[in-house]
Amino acid sequence: MDAVVQRVCTSWTKKSRGGFEAARRNATPTAFLLPPDLSSALHGVAMRESDSFEPRTQVQDLSAPGTILREVDGLLRVDPPGGSMFAMPRRNRRPPAVRLAPGQWLQWQINYQFVGRCAGAWSYRLETFNILYGPATPDVFLGVPARHVDERRSLR
Repeated sequence: MDAVVQRVCTSWTKKSRGGFEAARRNATPTAFLLPPDLSSALHGVAMRESDSFEPRTQVQDLSAPGTILREVDGLLRVDPPGGSMFAMPRRNRRPPAVRLAPGQWLQWQINYQFVGRCAGAWSYRLETFNILYGPATPDVFLGVPARHVDERRSLR
């Protein structure tokens, strides 16, 4: 399968919910340049409040991209990203799968809120999946996607 997934994950705590810290968090990108000559891989980018939202990247194979990809009748079928049973808000109804033609790309965004087990502190996460069906150029995700799915919800 010729697909490239870029998973951008931004995580923060209550500290970055307002003021200057929230402005820094909101300024984090949802897409990045890909490493040169990347094909059929997962490009992971993590930005954490504890690291001052500095991007940390890694490249992995497509065995666990965070969403299910399948080729069906010449199209790439992208099922909704898997969620955590401990995350809020609950999403009982999810959007249907998206089908991409060769050369098309999708941006799928979803956010979560978690409560800590010991101290009860809240943490938050925004995940953005940029998914291309076909060969990739480094700047492919810096443009406008053919499809966009927004599952972001209001978080307390």
